[in-house]
Amino acid sequence: MSKSLAVVGGGVIGLAVAVRAARDGWSVRLYDPAVGTGASWVAGGMLAPLSEGWPGEHDLLELGAHSLARWPEFARSLPGDVFSSTGSLTVALDAADAADLRTIAEFVGEQGHRLDVLSRAQVRELEPSLAQNIRLGLLAPTEFAVDNRLLVAALQKAATGVEFVAEAVTDMDALDADQIVVAAGDRTASLLPDVPVRAVKGEILRLRRRSSAVEAPSRTIRGSVHGRPIYLVPRGDGLVVGATQYESGRDTQVTVAGVRDLIADAERLMPSIGEYELYEAAAGLRPMSPDGLPVIGRISERVIVASGHGRNGILLTPITADAVAALLAGDALPQAKAADPARFEIGRKQ
Repeated sequence: MSKSLAVVGGGVIGLAVAVRAARDGWSVRLYDPAVGTGASWVAGGMLAPLSEGWPGEHDLLELGAHSLARWPEFARSLPGDVFSSTGSLTVALDAADAADLRTIAEFVGEQGHRLDVLSRAQVRELEPSLAQNIRLGLLAPTEFAVDNRLLVAALQKAATGVEFVAEAVTDMDALDADQIVVAAGDRTASLLPDVPVRAVKGEILRLRRRSSAVEAPSRTIRGSVHGRPIYLVPRGDGLVVGATQYESGRDTQVTVAGVRDLIADAERLMPSIGEYELYEAAAGLRPMSPDGLPVIGRISERVIVASGHGRNGILLTPITADAVAALLAGDALPQAKAADPARFEIGRKQ
């Protein structure tokens, strides 16, 4: 007789955990009143751990790199194609940003990963729609982007044998299951008060290319304007532009200031973006931990947490599913050690 598993939360993390557990022979119920409608629905879908590498953040880089390496096989296990682009290009508009890109290239290269520093002319040759005043580029040819909404749909379709329960869990003691995985995103702390995960608001825009507009970049484009990070992520019909970041409780309203800044900053990278159609502005709540690393591990004999992924939920989906599968089998995934809840002095409590 198979063991029973309750998964609390139906974003990409919860869905991937449920799919993997069902394939491993568990009897799985997934609890969420609105599957796939939270941060997973508003995500940019970048798989860019190398581009975001920074000295001192070795654990985050390696965790992301291990998950990136798992993505091709993970994607092959899903119905349909969820990728929206291959390669990412981070660009510098001023001397300070150019120096930062060289720092990233040196640090990430020392860890054994490939990044290519490109001149202004090389950037323009690769992506002619970008601004002419870009000073330098950093190309990560092995990074991908994923269409987050196709991913949610693919995971739901792959969830053969998973029972979906359209309810919000408020009392885990009431769950009739041998094991519980809490993948409740920004609501994790309401179920597990010892787990330090908080909500951080992020706004994104979705743009469609009109027939008169120039072609969108074929790679994910990242940059910084006035200290604000900005990215343009290809989609089949246009671009996702993101993302703001606010410590604003549970507010999910899109603000005029947020839209203004995203459009203005995007135009600095791609001046012709104003010709595109703005057809959606949305906000989601990212589940952030104090140190920027997710919280993945066993906190009692019955409960495993998989949350706190911040801006990297989609990137870290494969390694999270693997880590939880190992824990359910009574083992541990060494590559996910940095995400252990024990670093916050929680875990394995009775």
